[in-house]
Amino acid sequence: MEKNEKTKYRLAEAVKECMKTTPVEEITVKQIASCAGIARQTFYRNFRDREDLINWYFDKLLIESFREMGRGGTINDGLIRKFRFIRKENLFFSAAFRADTQNNLREYDFQKIFSFYRNLYEEKTGRSLEGDLKELLEMYCHSSVYMTVKWVLTGMKSSEEKLAEIMIQAMPEKLSRLFDDLGLLGSK
Repeated sequence: MEKNEKTKYRLAEAVKECMKTTPVEEITVKQIASCAGIARQTFYRNFRDREDLINWYFDKLLIESFREMGRGGTINDGLIRKFRFIRKENLFFSAAFRADTQNNLREYDFQKIFSFYRNLYEEKTGRSLEGDLKELLEMYCHSSVYMTVKWVLTGMKSSEEKLAEIMIQAMPEKLSRLFDDLGLLGSK
């Protein structure tokens, strides 16, 4: 891992440490830098602001949890992996999902998930996602983020497998048929 990447992970660990005692909206860059043992200027060489750091870390988790999907993995497998990462990083996600700031994690999660599914569709079919399918996918992704946030903020009472099953069952029929035809669902 290169030095810049190590610094970013160090800052991510620092923001997670800050989240133990301070709501996300009140965590300052100065506090994060101090906790990481680095200068504020180093923070700003790596991130624009606190939300940029949180979104970067979320990206890392998302990439890990979805890396196999589209390469023989299924949406079910990818969702289960994602929820396991979220459970493992419960403190981070609980604090980040509670934050209601500009550039918040909920909106970022939606953008990433929507892009992931759209790209998966386009790779598998060779066509652009347009019209009703695009609208259905957008609606589904918003609902998916809502349910993920609800799951996290209410104590993660359901298993990762059960939540993935529910999310797949909630998929609009037209999307479900399409992803099933492409061999991507894995569970219904």
